[in-house]
Amino acid sequence: MSKLILVRHGQSIWNDKNLFTGWVDIPLSQKGIFEALNAGEKLSKFDIDIVYTSKLARAIETALIILSKIDTQKTPI
Repeated sequence: MSKLILVRHGQSIWNDKNLFTGWVDIPLSQKGIFEALNAGEKLSKFDIDIVYTSKLARAIETALIILSKIDTQKTPI
């Protein structure tokens, strides 16, 4: 059976300052990097076939950090 796993990007620098980010391309904060690493650890038990992300840096960075924790040899983004 197929499964859909949804993950929001880690905390951005502006999220930390309680500023609305919208489509402004703001990178992850240190906490956001830690959140992505933690998500990667939790998702490492799943066999992930493909990853989709928006074009925003914080989403791509989150996806790449997560993929660094799982077997990514066959996982296209």
